[in-house]
Amino acid sequence: MANIHNLTPHHSEAACCCSHSSSQQHVHAGWKTYLSSIVSFCLLIVGLIMDHLLKTALWSDYIRFIWYLVAYLMVGFPVLKQAFSTILQRDFFNEFTLMSVATLGAFMIGEYPEGVAVMLFYSVGELFQDAAVNKARNNIKALLDIRPATATVIRNAKIEIVSPDTVSIGEVIQVKVGEKVALDGRLLSDAASFNTAALTGESVPKTIRKGEPVLSGMLNLDGVIEVEVEKEYQDSALSRILEMVQNAVAKKARTELLIRRFARIYTPLVFLLALAIVIIPWLLFPDYEFSSWLYKALVFLVISCPCALVVSIPLGYFGGIGAASQQGILFKGANYLDLLPTVNVVVMDKTGTLTKGVFNVQKVVSVLSDKNSLLEYAVNLEKYSNHPVAKAIVEYGVNHQVSSVVDIENVKEFAGYGVVGNVTGKEVCVGNNKLMRKFGIEYDKQVDIIPETTVIVAVNGEYIGYLIIADEVKEDTLSAITQMRKQGIQQLVLLSGDKSSLTQKLAGELGLDAAYGDLLPEDKLAQVEKLKEDATNIVAFIGDGINDTPVLALSDVGVAMGGMGADAAIEIADVVLQTDQLTKFSLAVKIAKATRQIILQNITMALGIKGLVLLFGALGFVSMWMAVFADVGVALLAILNSIRILKKKFD
Repeated sequence: MANIHNLTPHHSEAACCCSHSSSQQHVHAGWKTYLSSIVSFCLLIVGLIMDHLLKTALWSDYIRFIWYLVAYLMVGFPVLKQAFSTILQRDFFNEFTLMSVATLGAFMIGEYPEGVAVMLFYSVGELFQDAAVNKARNNIKALLDIRPATATVIRNAKIEIVSPDTVSIGEVIQVKVGEKVALDGRLLSDAASFNTAALTGESVPKTIRKGEPVLSGMLNLDGVIEVEVEKEYQDSALSRILEMVQNAVAKKARTELLIRRFARIYTPLVFLLALAIVIIPWLLFPDYEFSSWLYKALVFLVISCPCALVVSIPLGYFGGIGAASQQGILFKGANYLDLLPTVNVVVMDKTGTLTKGVFNVQKVVSVLSDKNSLLEYAVNLEKYSNHPVAKAIVEYGVNHQVSSVVDIENVKEFAGYGVVGNVTGKEVCVGNNKLMRKFGIEYDKQVDIIPETTVIVAVNGEYIGYLIIADEVKEDTLSAITQMRKQGIQQLVLLSGDKSSLTQKLAGELGLDAAYGDLLPEDKLAQVEKLKEDATNIVAFIGDGINDTPVLALSDVGVAMGGMGADAAIEIADVVLQTDQLTKFSLAVKIAKATRQIILQNITMALGIKGLVLLFGALGFVSMWMAVFADVGVALLAILNSIRILKKKFD
C-alpha cells in the first residue's frame, strides 16, 4: 500500500502555507476517491447482472467491453499511472505493476468483471489505509496559531497596533498583562514575571530584570512592560521552533509498510513463474500451442494478484488502530504500529509527562514549635500576590483551614524576590533567598541546595522556616517506567526545561539512565539528534508542550499527551495518549505487537491458500471464479481475524 503519511520537505512547506482553498481542495480530492470506488462498484454489479440476464444485441461484446472498461478506469487509472511512473524510474517489480499486468491480462482474455473486481479490491484497500492516515496532521498550523497576531509598538510617542512582521529592530513594543511577547528583545522595564511554558514547557514563572533578554511567546504576568526589539519576526524564538519542526519533519525517514516490502519479493517471483508457464511447455511439448499457454499464464497472473493481502493487511492495521482508540490511544498511521515494537530508546519530557504540571506545597519546615504560625504569616501575606507560587501557598492554606488575618498593612511585592508586609504588627518577609539577602536576614543555608522551589519566611528579621513548592509526579509514572523496562527498552532519558538539579533528582528517583535540564527546544533537539546518530537506536519521544514539537517531529515515533497537551504537540505527534497516562505508552506497544502478530497470521493464511490455488491454476484445474471465491474467502477470514484484536484484553 502506498505510504502517504510522512511529509516530504515539499509537503511540509505546503502545509505551512496552506490556505482555506487548499484544504477545500483536499476535501474534494477525498470525495473524488470515494466516489470513483462507489461508481466502479455499482457499474460492476450492474454489469454482472446484465451478463446473466441480458443476452441480446443491446449487451454486445463491444458495449460490454466499454462498460467494464469505464468501471475499471474509475479505480484503476491511478494504479496504472503509478505503475507507469515506477517503470520510468526502473522499478518494475512492485504491487502497482503486478496489479496492472494482472488486471490488463484479465481484460485480454475477456474476463472483464475479474479485472474490475481485483482493481476495486485494491482501491478499497487504499481507502482503508487512507482512513487510518487522514486523521494525521494538519501539522504545523497549530504552531502558527500560537504566535501573536499583533504587536503594540510605540512610534512617535503614539501607541500603534501592527502586525509583528512590520516591527523593526530597535523599536519599542508594549506588552500588557496576559499578553504574549510578539518579538525577541530586551526588557526596558525594571522587572517582570513571565510564564515561559510556550518555550520551555515548564510552568515555573521566570523573573526577568531590566536589560535581560525577553523571547517571543513568553506570557507577561505582571503590569504593562516595554521591550526593545532585537530580532525581526522571522528570527524570533517561536518562528525558530516552527522552522525546526519543518526541518525535523523533512529529516524523518519514511517507513515502508509490510505490503511494499513483501511485493518486492512476491512480484518478480510471480512474473517469472508466469513467464515459465509460457516458455517451459514450449521446450517440453511438441504440440505446444502458444495462445493456450498464454491464456494459462494470464489466468495465473490474475489468480496471483494479491487482493486478499491488499485487503487483509490494511484491515489488520485498521483493527490495531481501532483497538488502540478504544484504549484512548490514537495512532496516526499504520507504519507506527510497525515501528513502535522496535523502539529501544524512550526520551521523555518532565512537566505534564512524568509530572502533573500543577504546583503544590510539598513540605512545610518550621523552626517554631507550631508550624501553623508560619503558615498563617505565609498564606495571609501571599494573598496579595498573583504569582503562581503565591497562589499555590494560598490554596494550601485554604485546604488546611489556615486562619485569615485582617490586620495586614504596608504590603509590597518585589518582582523576582517575594512579598513584604506588616502582619498583626510584625514585619514579615515571604520569598526566596534573594529576598532574605536583600533585607540582611540570616537563614538556614541548607535551603539553597534544595532542588525544588523554596519560599522562606522571616518575622521581624528572624528566619522561622520555609515551604517547598513542587510539581507532583503522576501516580502511574513509576509503573510506566517499570513496564518499559520489562518490554526491553534499553535507554530511558529525561529532557527538561526545568533546572538541572531537579531534573537529576527526579531521574534518580525513577531510575532513568540519563537526564538533562535547563534545556531550550533547540537543546532538546540536539540531544535527540545525538541519540539518533547511533543507527541501532530507534527513538520514541514522549512530550506534551509546544516546545516539544521539534523533537516529536524528529524522533522515529513522536508520542504526545493528548489530554492537557498543547495542540501543536498533538498535531505533530505520530501517536497520541488521549488520557495523559504514561502507562498507555506500554499499552500502545502491546497493541502494536498484537497487531503485527495478526498481520503475520493474515499473510501466512493468504499465502498458504494462494499458493495452493496458484499451483492448481497453473495446471489448469482452477477457473477464474474459483480463484475469486478462494481470494474472497481468504479476505473474509482475514477480516474476522483482524476484528479479533478489538475484543482482545490487554493486561
